[in-house]
Amino acid sequence: MGQERLVRLHRLIGPWPVVLISFHVVLITLGYAQLAKVGALRQLWIFLTSYPDVLGAIVGFGLLVMAAVTSVKIARRRLKYETWWVVHLYTYIALSLAFAHQIVTGGSFVGHPLARVFWIVIWAMTAGLVIIFRLLYPMARSLRHQLRIVSVREEAPGVFSLVCSGRQLDRLAVSGGQFFKWRFLTRDLWWHGHPYSLSALPRPPYLRVTIKGLGDQSLATIRLRPGTRVAIEGPYGAFTKHARSGDRVVMIAAGVGITPLRALLEDLPRRVEVSVLVRATSAADIPHREEVTSMVSQRGGRLYEILGPRHLVRLNADVLKRLVPEIAGCDVYVCGPPGFSEGVVNSALRLGVSRDRIHEEVFAF
Repeated sequence: MGQERLVRLHRLIGPWPVVLISFHVVLITLGYAQLAKVGALRQLWIFLTSYPDVLGAIVGFGLLVMAAVTSVKIARRRLKYETWWVVHLYTYIALSLAFAHQIVTGGSFVGHPLARVFWIVIWAMTAGLVIIFRLLYPMARSLRHQLRIVSVREEAPGVFSLVCSGRQLDRLAVSGGQFFKWRFLTRDLWWHGHPYSLSALPRPPYLRVTIKGLGDQSLATIRLRPGTRVAIEGPYGAFTKHARSGDRVVMIAAGVGITPLRALLEDLPRRVEVSVLVRATSAADIPHREEVTSMVSQRGGRLYEILGPRHLVRLNADVLKRLVPEIAGCDVYVCGPPGFSEGVVNSALRLGVSRDRIHEEVFAF
């Protein structure tokens, strides 16, 4: 489905479980209070002190609400990525705490052993899938490839490439434009992963990722020493050559957004006609500029650099139409900050590009 569609669906669907569970807590408390002819607060106290495992469920509910609140755009902007990521891990704890009271006090399960077994099996299978694909499979892949950092070099101001060496990288099933979740196995960084796109296809025994130093982890990452072990989860993403429906492609990037497009450019069939548009404050701010220029030239494509301050030099529908008059018949790949991507997508739609031929990679959490 791709990261962009998953993020969009998650934001659409995510609030509803919290809303529905909130209704469950409120309505069941009011209903029992009416039956017992006591106040709602008194009934809530009875639940907490007399009903098995309800206290754990209430704690789980609080953790779920906390994860939801920190996902609101205003709150999310004020949080470091690491904090937001850890808070979302609490949803696993919330679900674990809430499970027991369902089968112990739920009317659907008390006195119905088959229903109880069925529900336990469903939850166990779900937990097993999470453990396999979020823990065991990435561990096995990381042990197999044995990645270590070989070098760290600056590509543009504040943008650094990490080159990793590893084993059997030719067997790593990855397409240009995809990303991994990276864990750098140092004392301070091992416990959380960040999504970074490959900036080149694997060239055994090397793998390269390019990172902009923004958050705490990315800033710490660019100071890592050669020899540091690396664990990976993935690859993820549908921002690849397989998403296109034709042989004419327009790639549009802002700043470090050029990195997945550079890998995608390397992976596209030679017959594909390519136009690349890069937005940056100056030429020095474009990572892998020489590589992209050379690759576009070798393919006989077109490369446009839109340079200057953001408020003075814009990449709007008029500019797109002037640079790529045939854009309505092309697949359009867009990568950059959310505001930039949204503006480019809207401009492409205005110029007649169908929505299913616009492919985005979102650089945000």
